[in-house]
Amino acid sequence: MKTQINPANFTKTVGAYSQGLKVDVGDKVMIFVSGQLAMDAEGNPVAPDDISKQTRYIFENIKKILAEAGAKLEDVVKVQIFMTDISKFSQFTVVRNEYLEHIKPVSTLVEISKTVKAGCDVEVEVIAIAEK
Repeated sequence: MKTQINPANFTKTVGAYSQGLKVDVGDKVMIFVSGQLAMDAEGNPVAPDDISKQTRYIFENIKKILAEAGAKLEDVVKVQIFMTDISKFSQFTVVRNEYLEHIKPVSTLVEISKTVKAGCDVEVEVIAIAEK
């Protein structure tokens, strides 16, 4: 069974996707969180060109999506990071570590030319496994 997760006050999804998807896998659930950008509910970039503020905004949104699925950051097993400027990775890392230092999920980082929204320089998606 799959359950779509689209919290209130998030940017409206455009196209055929959900902010998150909760999938029943026996005695656990997997939560797949779509790539999150630092955009407000109206679709405007939050803190353009400030990787630290964008990263914090993104992880707070990830927490909200996970919570709606009955999960928390501690349930995250995989993180994928997309950045438009790898030289700003150290700024990203400081904030990421505040959220994930004690969890240490597996992680992938890829430098990209741009995101789907100008002014958004980092995108993060996660996968979590939680108790039912």
